Amino acid sequence: MRAVLRVGVIGAGLIGRDHIRRLTTVLAGIDVVAVADVDAFVAAQVAAPLGATVYPNGLALIAADEVDAVLVCSWGGTHEEYVLAAITAGKPVFCEKPLATTREACLRIVAAEVGHGRRLVQVGYMRRYDAAYRALKQVLDSGVIGAPLMMHCAHRNAGVPAFYEPENTITDTAVHEIDMVRWMFGAEIVAVRVLRPRVSRNAGSLPDPLLLVLELANEVLVDVEISVNVRYGYDIRGEILGEDGTVSLENPGLIAVRHAGRLAGPVPGDWRDRFATAYDVELREWADSVIGGGPPVGPGSWDGYAAAVVSDAAVRALRTGDRVAVTVDERPAIYS
Repeated sequence: MRAVLRVGVIGAGLIGRDHIRRLTTVLAGIDVVAVADVDAFVAAQVAAPLGATVYPNGLALIAADEVDAVLVCSWGGTHEEYVLAAITAGKPVFCEKPLATTREACLRIVAAEVGHGRRLVQVGYMRRYDAAYRALKQVLDSGVIGAPLMMHCAHRNAGVPAFYEPENTITDTAVHEIDMVRWMFGAEIVAVRVLRPRVSRNAGSLPDPLLLVLELANEVLVDVEISVNVRYGYDIRGEILGEDGTVSLENPGLIAVRHAGRLAGPVPGDWRDRFATAYDVELREWADSVIGGGPPVGPGSWDGYAAAVVSDAAVRALRTGDRVAVTVDERPAIYS
């Protein structure tokens, strides 16, 4: 692989533009040489300052000789087609979540990658790259708090877009905790329940808030509060209870103001404020692995598939109120 990684970006929406900014102004050794978007005008606007080529569609971008690796930032329904094309072309591909929108589509990607014979796909679950979550896992793995018993999580959004559907509370929001706990505890989720308290007056037509209860194969229980209209800001929390102690995420604010008998600190406005540095680290480590010629070291196709399976089960639990068991296929050797 070249010392300078030539990247093509599919999807020039909010996350695509933010990643392009990151690749071109924050990270070194990366050139964005190609852009494609369903809106050709937007693609041209984004590509022009970079001197990048605008391609008529994602498939043409993937096939281009000038593109060494691909970022897929388009809407979720297109991900399967583009990731499969990148695997066929033998090009490393970073795919923002979800890997694909159905369990079956994820399995087709897994099968294609297994058929190729080596990992090429990384999925954008940035929690694994956040300094606070990494420190949480380091303490857990050290054994200082003893064997883990439970984890309490909260994922609170100030608000969500008008097109947000009830299932999005699982597939777009809770899915980050679904991936995180699999990574944190090194165990698969085997069952899920969704509890519905009184609906917030800010919820509109959404079932908000929700409480997910995740059962892991190692008998750890995880509860996840999902609140998507709290108004006051973007608030991510987590605490692990062990046999001999606890470890928790702390306030990410850098300052505390004491004035007029009050103590105050900033609350992140949205996910970009809270996880900006995690995104930087995520793409830096992905690019380094590609430049070095090795497989991606982050969450891959199997993780995308596992998250989709659990999300499907959680959506069923939301609709029915039942405890829903989770069954995953046998993990292929390339993901072990």
